[in-house]
Amino acid sequence: MRVLVVADPLATFKTYKDSTFAMMRELQRRGHRLAACEPAQLQWQSGQPVTALLRHIELTGAADDWYRVLHQGREALRDFDAVLMRKDPPFDSEYFYATHLLEQAEREGARVFNRPRALRDHPEKLALMEFGDFAPPTLVTRSPEAIRHFHAEHRDIILKPLDGMGGMGIFRVGPDGMNLGSIVETLNQGGHTSVMVQRYLPEIAAGDKRLLLIGGEAAPFCLARIPQGSEVRGNLAAGGKGVAQPLSERDWAIARAIGPQLAARGLLLVGLDVIGDRVTEINVTSPTCFQEIQQQTGFDAPAMFVDALERALRPEPVSAQTLAV
Repeated sequence: MRVLVVADPLATFKTYKDSTFAMMRELQRRGHRLAACEPAQLQWQSGQPVTALLRHIELTGAADDWYRVLHQGREALRDFDAVLMRKDPPFDSEYFYATHLLEQAEREGARVFNRPRALRDHPEKLALMEFGDFAPPTLVTRSPEAIRHFHAEHRDIILKPLDGMGGMGIFRVGPDGMNLGSIVETLNQGGHTSVMVQRYLPEIAAGDKRLLLIGGEAAPFCLARIPQGSEVRGNLAAGGKGVAQPLSERDWAIARAIGPQLAARGLLLVGLDVIGDRVTEINVTSPTCFQEIQQQTGFDAPAMFVDALERALRPEPVSAQTLAV
């Protein structure tokens, strides 16, 4: 099949750890043909299908010049068997507009993963609030007063922007309330910006676990991202150490409760962030950690993903009852 990958510029890929690269490598290994473009190269002209200025590529297996361009041009997204939306956050206005172009491509017959509407309906911080039974006490607000009340109740809290990624803009405020006012001013922008506030989970010392839900099912291993030194953030981008480990019974229970619901909404791949026994974020834009898990455990997460993609693209079987009608 022909697969178009919508992602950041290929030249920026760190192939030794990039999950999108791992997907592409597995797709090519199975004989599927690859093309790539950036969201900025999507185009929709009235009376015409959504197109992209794209490059058909082949992976070389080399560490540096890891792909070669076979040919390039503008093509309609509906002419591909699958379109993978793998643009990294932030989920800004341009990302939002890209999902609208991708949704139009769906109306024209394209199969897009994750589905554009599902991406819009599940912002990565706010999506958690639907599953409050699995989350720590959490507040989303623009009100500095509400944040102060939340701190007074829970004493030790984490504050973060709704559009952050890789641990950006995350603050911890302990029982003494040190710098709470200044932090709120920084994140809240005078009441113009919403802030997520959560009770601090001391289990972060054992790692912020990334669980992969693929086709509604959990991969059997997660990556615990463990804060280093005095850092409160476990994110790999913030210097956390990634340690792969089997899912706990609680992890499995969370995955079984949440995974099928999200898959039914068109989210083929989801990354759950779990601290202790609580889900802290639901990542849907470009979940990662495929290669770290595979390198440390041998579990082939890219193969599990491509298996799920191939299943999603198979025609629905026609029942005998349908034929009779």
